[in-house]
Amino acid sequence: MKAEFDEEREERITMEIIVDAYGPEEQAMGWYYYLKDTIEFPFFAVCCERRSTSPLKIEDKVVVVGMALEEECEKEMFVSIRWINNDGLVVPLSQLTPIITETEENKEAVEDWHYWVQRGYRLS
Repeated sequence: MKAEFDEEREERITMEIIVDAYGPEEQAMGWYYYLKDTIEFPFFAVCCERRSTSPLKIEDKVVVVGMALEEECEKEMFVSIRWINNDGLVVPLSQLTPIITETEENKEAVEDWHYWVQRGYRLS
């Protein structure tokens, strides 16, 4: 489902996140550092979307411990989570929603990424 146009969010994305980005690589790094610098890790999240590349199921609860490595985020934003037996796993950020008790900054940053993806924007 395509997200409804949000002028305020578009302005923030354009003027703060991908400002001066002249291609997909620069946009990816803009997003990467915005998310890395804005989100307070760790935080609790719930799986909101099934993805064929991820073992998570809808409603699975996880602890997000940080951003994936920079080079893993060139086409999509990925985060590291604690998984079964506390082993690490990297999953798409678009697959997760912070649980309500998290900070407003976390919520807004993740929602910014979800919005961008749902509007059909891509890093390629």
